[in-house]
Amino acid sequence: MNIDALLQAETHFFQRYPGGFDDPALLPSVKKHRVEKMVAQCQEAFATTAFTHTEEVVQNWIKIVGRSSMVSLFEKPKFKDCLNSLSPQDKQQAVEALYEQLHGDAELGLNTLVTLFERHKMAKWSILSVVPAYFRPSVEVFVKPTTAKGVIAHFELDGLVYHSRPSWSFYQAYRAEIRAMKELVDVNLAPNNAAFSGFLMMSISGLK
Repeated sequence: MNIDALLQAETHFFQRYPGGFDDPALLPSVKKHRVEKMVAQCQEAFATTAFTHTEEVVQNWIKIVGRSSMVSLFEKPKFKDCLNSLSPQDKQQAVEALYEQLHGDAELGLNTLVTLFERHKMAKWSILSVVPAYFRPSVEVFVKPTTAKGVIAHFELDGLVYHSRPSWSFYQAYRAEIRAMKELVDVNLAPNNAAFSGFLMMSISGLK
């Protein structure tokens, strides 16, 4: 990791936005992403007790992805069509995998969803990481391909190679790097991991 690049990015960010993510200049962006609201909705929709109703979980999954500012407009309707077109057995498998991803064996959950969604060309990083990122906003990370590739290159995260096919090995390693980077900067840069990723993305693009 290039620590100097990270600390330089931190300095530039606070020069531009002295109030951090509470700075008035960033307020429109913060309101757009509505992270706190999405976190609350996600934690309610996917609490352990919610998983007794498969179809309800499926529809809530569609709603969360549809409302997320982090998922592209192009992917949202495709994901909705994908879930709605699944057979009852595949819906059950998808919901069970999501349960594992959030409440049990996260590696098993992710791998199962990759295998299932690949058949429908929906095994996308954004789709598979958005719910965990909202459900545990200070622990899990949202993997946006352009941001992940940019972070790896700009901050010289040696040994970490991005692949378009989601995998637990990459997710675990990328999450660990994000956690390590957070520990080196001001806590106000990371009210949650989505905000911290936003800071990293802005740093890569020159805080434009």
